Amino acid sequence: MFDDGLIFPALALALAGWLVPRLLSRVWPEGVKPLFALAFVSTLILIALSAAFIIGLYVWGGVPLGQVFSLGVAAVAVHFGRLALISALFWGPMLILSVAGLPRHWTRERW
Repeated sequence: MFDDGLIFPALALALAGWLVPRLLSRVWPEGVKPLFALAFVSTLILIALSAAFIIGLYVWGGVPLGQVFSLGVAAVAVHFGRLALISALFWGPMLILSVAGLPRHWTRERW
């Protein structure tokens, strides 16, 4: 199954770490300060996406969604937020590489 191993979820998170900054760069202004803002916003988006992805894996594995949220929203946010931060081991390096490569495609600003 998809959630039984680590390979496919890790690849999905790494791919998200590469794609999120690339997609944001299409609408983001060029420049050094905007690049740092893009990295920060990408990180926040990836934390939220990771938490949602992990919740999806729980549900895919057979845990009812009602049971996931049975302890309350705050406890769920802390638990899955912690797991999303741990998943940064998968998407974090890809995020850094993706953001570092963006200035190569700038047409108006210089690094």
